[in-house]
Amino acid sequence: MKFVISILLPVCFSITLFGQDAMLCMGQYWTEDEANVMMKTFKSKWNDLSTWEKRADRIKQGIIEGMQLAKMPELSGNFNAIIRDKKEMDGYTVENIAIESFPGFYITGNIYRPTDQKDKNPAILCPHGHWENGRMREDMQIRCAVFARMGAIVFAYDMVGYGESKQVNHDIPIALLLQTWNSKRILEYLISRADVDSSLIGITGASGGGTQSFMLTAIDDRIKVSAPVVQVSAHFFGGCVCESGMPIHRSEGLQTNNVEIAALCAPRPLMLISDGADWTRNTPQIEYPYIKSIYALYQAEHKLEHVHFPTEQHDYGYSKRTAVYNFFGHHLKLKYGNIPYENKFLEDFVTLLPQEELLIFNGKNPIPQNLLQGNDAVMAYLGFNSE
Repeated sequence: MKFVISILLPVCFSITLFGQDAMLCMGQYWTEDEANVMMKTFKSKWNDLSTWEKRADRIKQGIIEGMQLAKMPELSGNFNAIIRDKKEMDGYTVENIAIESFPGFYITGNIYRPTDQKDKNPAILCPHGHWENGRMREDMQIRCAVFARMGAIVFAYDMVGYGESKQVNHDIPIALLLQTWNSKRILEYLISRADVDSSLIGITGASGGGTQSFMLTAIDDRIKVSAPVVQVSAHFFGGCVCESGMPIHRSEGLQTNNVEIAALCAPRPLMLISDGADWTRNTPQIEYPYIKSIYALYQAEHKLEHVHFPTEQHDYGYSKRTAVYNFFGHHLKLKYGNIPYENKFLEDFVTLLPQEELLIFNGKNPIPQNLLQGNDAVMAYLGFNSE
């Protein structure tokens, strides 16, 4: 069944998206009152670790089947990484990078590394949300630089249709699949690096980047620590095709939401960050207690943290970043002492770079010739009907 829906994105513009079937749960699918009741219904579906894990397996399988992950090509390595323009900063370096997600489709981004890196280092994936300038925003550059100076190798990457990732439009019907697959490929690339400790891999992003964070964490246990920021909601399912444009929340005999998807992180360390001005305003009363009850099944309540900012808005601002610095610092064994501290973390050592210095492809270094260009070409290559 094909249909067309117009929705409102967090950045306040509309797109038209094409859903695969009537099982989609999109945007504010429930009211806050309905979501409160639904969370109690979900809780009635399990009562101990065994029954939760049975439900968790169904949710995970529903995600994998709903986004049609099996259609992606079998790849072993073959990243064909392009790394250029190393920039030496204060305690960290920045390089421009592209890796091949699948033949002819490139993930574009930046690699941040500590100048005093060890033989094996923790690594962090940093996706971004639906904000202008994407990975090149000031808050993205700052958090990546801080993580690097703390001792992590950090991969900041473009959403499809944003930044340099212009082979498809962001409203391509399989955006959710492409972004999850891109994140998976970045994870595998990082693990393949000789300087990365595969037992210490984290992921964090805000808004749509938060969705990417909890989605990859849910289906891939190689993510060891996760911090989705201002996105985990019981009533809001994501306002974009890249978050809810494929049927991952509902299937025959199963209804779930992003709270339970985020809970699939258990018992690995998870931090929720919420604020008072968006769909996460109820997290202290609704989302966090539900996830905490799941962590309790694993005797792992100490691995779950929640920070709520009732007077703040939808962003990945200073207060939210510094909460994650401490959380990742502890669970990824990073070096807190590498960051200046005077009653608070100081980020003024970070040099903000202009966009042109962060681009991997430009007039001097053009994009490779084998690229697939356009929604139809990419969907056809992967075996999807674009009609």
